[in-house]
Amino acid sequence: MCAALLAGCGERDVPKKVSGGDPAQGQRLMAHYQCTACHAIPEVPGAVGDAGPPLAQFGRRSYIAGGIPNTADNLTRWLDNPPAMKPGTGMPDLGVSPQEARHMAAYLFTLQ
Repeated sequence: MCAALLAGCGERDVPKKVSGGDPAQGQRLMAHYQCTACHAIPEVPGAVGDAGPPLAQFGRRSYIAGGIPNTADNLTRWLDNPPAMKPGTGMPDLGVSPQEARHMAAYLFTLQ
């Protein structure tokens, strides 16, 4: 029984992957779209915003915006159009394209 329980250990440490996403490009896009105005984001220049939650260790989070399961598809859709997923959210639709959202999601999942 212990072996079965231990078999699942470490799965959580494996970063989530986003198909077609480039983390380096996502990091640049986080700066381009000025996500730093609201969020503290590791390794993104000027990322000291505090209107939104800090994004350090985002890849370990279970939920986006307090209730949306943190999966690659959900995060990509969230970054593409947050109000469509959670009406009334304080996070605006910044005009991020679906491809840009994939890159940004790939970067956020590297934050462990």
